[in-house]
Order: sequence, then structure tokens, then C-alpha cells
Amino acid sequence: MSKCISLLGSTGSIGRQSLEVIAACGMTVAALTANRDVERLEEQCRQFRPELAVMMDPAAAADLRTRLADTPIRVSSGMEGLIEAATLEGADTVLTAVVGMVGLRPTLAAIRQGKRIALANKETLVCAGELVMEAADAHGAEIVPVDSEHSAIFQCLQGSRDRGEVKRLILTASGGPFWGWEKEKIASATVEQALKHPNWSMGAKITVDSASLMNKGLEFIEAMRLYRLPPEKISIVVHRESIVHSLVEYCDNAILAQLGVPDMRLPIQYALTWPARTAAVAKPLDLLTCPPLTFHAPDYDAFPCLSLALAAARTGGTATAALNGANEAAVALFLAGKISFGEIAQRVEHALATVPVAQRPELEDVLAADQAARRAAETL
Repeated sequence: MSKCISLLGSTGSIGRQSLEVIAACGMTVAALTANRDVERLEEQCRQFRPELAVMMDPAAAADLRTRLADTPIRVSSGMEGLIEAATLEGADTVLTAVVGMVGLRPTLAAIRQGKRIALANKETLVCAGELVMEAADAHGAEIVPVDSEHSAIFQCLQGSRDRGEVKRLILTASGGPFWGWEKEKIASATVEQALKHPNWSMGAKITVDSASLMNKGLEFIEAMRLYRLPPEKISIVVHRESIVHSLVEYCDNAILAQLGVPDMRLPIQYALTWPARTAAVAKPLDLLTCPPLTFHAPDYDAFPCLSLALAAARTGGTATAALNGANEAAVALFLAGKISFGEIAQRVEHALATVPVAQRPELEDVLAADQAARRAAETL
């Protein structure tokens, strides 16, 4: 069970909910990091009194340093500061809630220190999963997922003697705001429409990924790396109610599922307290009032991002890093109003077709594929 946390990405949706859990469970905070939200990070620092606060933006760090001059809290900036936060001696757990490839290096640094990783940054495993898992094995670091789907699988696997008993993992997808729409209507959807998720309250980037179902494709890749299973042992079903968070089917055809209200505080709490369970922060699920549970096959034609992600998963190597980098770049363009929703998939497809794939990559290969894919997506 975690006692002292370094929280990377504390001002975002997952970060804020993580601090609620940390406070409720009586844990302490060693470090807090953010990108540019100085006001919110100052508030969090004054409440949780970390040893270190980090802003990725140097100008924001200078502002925060002035604001916190009356406290003993050290302020740092950039990737160097992020890595320092991830490797602080006093922290036994690093909760990575940053979005995107920025989480890779600090996560690897924390793993090399043998810390528990409460992983909410799926890009780390999508882009460099083999490197990350090999490092975790070498340094005895625990990786406990925070994503609701992977937390559900993690919990359902607790009763498994070995992975040979697992027939398949079943990831559930809400379907996002566009489920049931015609393909042409989805392609012309607005930013406002894409950000209206029916069940979850999340940051803008992950909400757009949920709308395109790219998020489920990234989770498919993450499941391959985290649970070391081939793609043919992982399935996706659309479950609109977001109550069954994922399932594991065993070789005897028994299926175990984890159910709960759509509240990220539940998987956050389990990642920090595992293998123990503590009094709930999230609300309980009332089986007598919850809606009927439905399941559907994904619509790969209407949601081409999901097909692209599964293709990259089967290709392996740096294809998954290229997929993620191109998607991050394309989603940023969409949120800025520079491309249509349908163009996200087009730009990702272009990047996957043009960026060479390296199998068994080193970290430099992963970072190079990421950058090449971003350029390809931005310049199409």
C-alpha cells in the first residue's frame, strides 16, 4: 500500500481526483507537477505541502516560485524537474497522470528506482511498452493500472494462478458521443460535440480519443504490453452504460467482470492501496436502480481510428509510437479548429503509411518514430 506519492499531472482531471483519494486515504505527497496552470498548482501546494513542485513551462515555474516564496517548497521546471519529481527518495509511488509522450521518461526513471507506478498515462505503454515492462522486471518495480478498464482487468486477474488460464481479455468501450451516428455525420462533428462524453468527465484530449474510439485502440495496445498477451487474446465490446469496466474470460469459459459507477476515483484508489482495499471514496453501485447492461460489436467502418490502432498493434515495434504521435498531433489540430474530426483518422493513416517501423526498438527509436509521425500528421 502506498504511503507517499509523487503525482505527475496534478492539475488535470485525473490529478485532481487523485488528490481527493490521497487526502481521503491519509497519504502524503512528495511532489506535484503541472504544465502551465500556476494558480491551481499553488492551491494544491498550499494544501498538500509537497517537497517539490514542477511546472513544465519555465515561465510558469518562475511565477510559481514567486508565489511560493513564503513556503519551503522547491520549484523546478521542464523535463529535468519532472524526472526529479519521479525519482524523489521519499516517494514510494509515482502516479503518472500527465497526458502524452511526456510521461515516458519520468516513468522509466521511476521504474529504475524500483518505485510503484500507478499508471494513468497510457502512452507510456503504447509507445514503449516492451522497454517499460523489461525495465520493471529488471528493477522490481510494480506497475498498477489506473485506467478504469485496465484496473478492472487487473482486479479480475487477482484470482488467476497463471496467465495460461486466461482465454481472453474483454475491454469495454462506452462508444463515446457519436455511437449510432452515420459515418459522414461523425466525420463533420464539431469540437463541442466531441467533448460531450455521455458518461465520463475527462480532459479534452482523452475525450476526443473516446469520441473517435482511438482511446480504445490505445487501451488494446496497452493491454497487450501490460498483460503480455497477443492481440488475438484481446477483444473489444461497446458497453454504453459504463458500468462493466472490463472482463476476463478464462479457459473454462467462466467470465469475471468488475462493475462500478463511472467514477475514476475507484481505480485510482485501488492502484494506490493494492493489494489492500480501504473504505470507499467513490459512490456505490446500486444494482436495483442501475440501467440494463447492453453490449455491442464495435463499428470499425464508422470509427476508422480503432481499425488503425489495431493494425498498429499487430505490426508492433515503433508502429504504435507512430500511431500515438500522429494522433496526438492530429487531435491538437482538431481542438484548435484547424482540421475536421474526420481528418484525424486520415492524418494518422498517412503517418502510419510513411513512417518506417523498427522492430525491437530502443528508446531513441521510439522517440524518433513519435517525432516523425507528428511531422507527418501536421504537414499532410
